[in-house]
Amino acid sequence: MAKLIFKLKSVSDDEANDVKNLLTKNKIDFYESPPGNWEISLHGLWLKDDDQYIQAKQLLDEYQRERSRRIRQETQQKIKKGEIETFFQRLLSRPLQFIALLVIILFILYLSIMPFYEMGQS
Repeated sequence: MAKLIFKLKSVSDDEANDVKNLLTKNKIDFYESPPGNWEISLHGLWLKDDDQYIQAKQLLDEYQRERSRRIRQETQQKIKKGEIETFFQRLLSRPLQFIALLVIILFILYLSIMPFYEMGQS
């Protein structure tokens, strides 16, 4: 019976291709199930042979650790170079947008709280 090894929902194309190549390179027999028209069915990679599950799981765990380390390192390098905009940089570059969003948030908060506040006053 087929066994799910990797869910592909919200996975980037490069990561999905890396995983497929990793499984193929290590001669692990798998197939991909499509997400379906309304994405109701599970989009993922399935093993045809349950006996390969432990080997595939170990390979994927190692791949995920390495990818996580690499992405973290790349992000840190971008932060050091100033290529990633921080919250305060974004705030200073678009102050009117920030103020408008803050006003909208406060208005929604007011509408959400006022009925309960008025009930407490009665």
